Amino acid sequence: MENPKLYSLPKLNYDYKDMVPYISEEQLRIHHQKHHQAYVNGANAIFKKLDKARKEGADIDVKSTLKELSFNIGGHVLHSLFWGNLAPAGKGGKFGGALADSINKEFGSFERFKKEFSQAAASVEGSGWAALSFSEQIQRPLIMQIEKHNMEVYPAFKILMVLDVFEHAYYIDYKNDRAKFIEAFWNIVNWDEVSRRMER
Repeated sequence: MENPKLYSLPKLNYDYKDMVPYISEEQLRIHHQKHHQAYVNGANAIFKKLDKARKEGADIDVKSTLKELSFNIGGHVLHSLFWGNLAPAGKGGKFGGALADSINKEFGSFERFKKEFSQAAASVEGSGWAALSFSEQIQRPLIMQIEKHNMEVYPAFKILMVLDVFEHAYYIDYKNDRAKFIEAFWNIVNWDEVSRRMER
């Protein structure tokens, strides 16, 4: 295989300073350039290892290699979704349309959805994510807790919105106060993008 494709760090649609005061420039820059880049590098290193082993006919520990690959790809994909569902305060549009109809039908109100999503983010064990997903089969939005990027994922459900609650997402700004970071998140949600994902 010549020049196989590898992952790359996506560019942000905003400047690092644009999320202040909810996320500082330093926090966002380190999260994007260091932590997300590490998952990209990790996945690409495994792909190169696999390519080399296949070319040479060498044995590999398939179980541990695929587990590590899943972790790194999960980190890359979820971070890419996370950057997309953020927008500077006041520039992410409004909660409405088909997304609001679906949320209100399922949860009864936006406030109830916000409460359950925030609780999911606050209580996910260890490091992980809260995610709003959608089951096309039953036409219902569901909240997921995702541990370590790749555990407890509803298979094939579309992900509409994610919140990273690994400590690397907030430790510079909020120290160990995850709840304060979760509350700040609601000020910088890109509802236009979340709605587009719903429509797609």
